[in-house]
Amino acid sequence: MEVIQSVLSLILTLGILVTIHEYGHYWVARKCGVRVLRFSVGFGKPLYTWLNKDGTEFVIASIPLGGYVKMLDEREAPVAEEDRPYAFNQKPVSQRIAIAAAGPLANFLFAVFAYWLMFLSGFNVLVPTIGAVAEDSIAERAGLRPGYEILNVDDQKTLSWHSVSMSLINRIGDTGQIEVMASPAPGLNPQRFVLEIQDWMLNKEPSELLSELGLEPVKPEVPAVLGQVLPDGPAYKGGLQEGDKIIRANGQRIDQWFDLVDIIKTSAEKPVRLDILRNDLLLQVELTPEAIVTEDGETQGRLGIAVAPFEYPDEMIREVAYGPLASLSEAASRMWADTEMTLIAIKKMIMGLISLENLSGPITIAQVASQSISSGSEAFLSFLALLSVSLGVLNLLPIPVLDGGHILFYSYEAIRGKPLSEKWQLIGLKIGISFVLVLMSLAFYNDLMRLQ
Repeated sequence: MEVIQSVLSLILTLGILVTIHEYGHYWVARKCGVRVLRFSVGFGKPLYTWLNKDGTEFVIASIPLGGYVKMLDEREAPVAEEDRPYAFNQKPVSQRIAIAAAGPLANFLFAVFAYWLMFLSGFNVLVPTIGAVAEDSIAERAGLRPGYEILNVDDQKTLSWHSVSMSLINRIGDTGQIEVMASPAPGLNPQRFVLEIQDWMLNKEPSELLSELGLEPVKPEVPAVLGQVLPDGPAYKGGLQEGDKIIRANGQRIDQWFDLVDIIKTSAEKPVRLDILRNDLLLQVELTPEAIVTEDGETQGRLGIAVAPFEYPDEMIREVAYGPLASLSEAASRMWADTEMTLIAIKKMIMGLISLENLSGPITIAQVASQSISSGSEAFLSFLALLSVSLGVLNLLPIPVLDGGHILFYSYEAIRGKPLSEKWQLIGLKIGISFVLVLMSLAFYNDLMRLQ
C-alpha cells in the first residue's frame, strides 16, 4: 500500500510540474505564432489523446517522468511552403529564446503561486526555540543558550526550525562566520551571535545541520504512550499493543517519549526489559530492538513503534498567515531564496564541497511527495514549490538538450548573426545527453542506496 501511495504521489507531483513547465513553452509559442503539433505529459505510449481547435494533439503518455512540446520545425521534417511562417525555426532569435525560457519561467511563477496560496491560507510551525546546547560546541562558544529563540540566520528571517535549516544549507562547506539573531525570551531585545565555522559540514548529511552546530530544538513533554505498533516488528512480536504506556526501560524511569527513544536507539540487538501500563495493569516484557543503519552510517535500534497523537503547547506553535499582498511578497522572497539555495548547492557540488550523494531521483521524490501529501496541504505546497524552482533552475543550466542549452545556442546566433553549425550543435547535444544520463543514473543509484 505504501509503495502504491508513493507511486501515485510521484505521478501527481511530476504531472503538475511537467504540465506547468510545458504549458509555458506552449503558451509563448502560440503567442509567437508557432504551430504546436503535440503537447505531451509523459513519454512513451499514449494513454489518452485529444485535439484542440488549433490542431494541437494533447497526450498523456505512459512514462510520467517528463514531457515535451513538439512544434512545426523544418529541421525535423519537411514543411509546406504555406506553413513556413508558422515554423519554429523561421521565427526571430528573440522569440525562440523567449519560447525556450518560458518553461523554466512558468516553474518559477508556479512556485510563487504555490507559496502565495500557502501563506494566504495560513499554517502552523514550530517556533525555533533552542532546547539544549552541546558542551564546547560552535553554538556554545558563540554564546547561544537554551531558551533562546532564533529570529534570523545571515539576515534571513526564520519563522520555524525548517526555515533555520534552509538558511543553514547555504553555508555547507564554508569557512567563516554564521550570524544569528536570537532573543532570550518573547519581547526582549534580540542579540547578535557569531558562529565560527571551518569547512563546515564537509562529508556530512544535511540532517546533521543543527547537531553539527551543537543545537537541539526544545522538545515538548510527550507521554510514552504507543499510538502504533508495526506488524512483524520487534515490538509486535514482543506483545506490545497500541495504548500501552511505557513506565520503565531496563529499570530506568521513563518520564516521556524521548527518554524511551534514546534508550532504544542505543540498544540495537540488545535485550531491553520494559515495564508497561495496560488498562491499569502493570506488565513486564523483554524484547530486542532490531539494528538499522542510518544515512550517515550509524547503527541504531528500532522497535517498530510510533507515539500516540499529542498536542504541542501553545508557546511552541506559531501561526503564519498574511493578507493577499503580503502573501505575494513573502512568496516571491521564498521563491528567490529557493533559487539562490539551488544555485549555491550546484556550485558547491561542482567544487566538491557538497557530496554528489545528495542528488535525488524519482524514488526519493516519490517518498517525499507521499510524506508531504500525508502531512497536509502546507507541506505539499511547499514541496511542490521547492521542486518547481529546482526544475526551473536545472533547465536553465547552459547544457545542450536542456532549455538553457537551447538559449545558449540562440544567444550565439543573435551575437554572431548566424546559427552555430549543425556539426557543433550535434556534438553539443551528444555531450549534453551524456551528461544528463550520467546525472540521472547517479541520482537513481543514490535512491537505491538509501533504500538499503
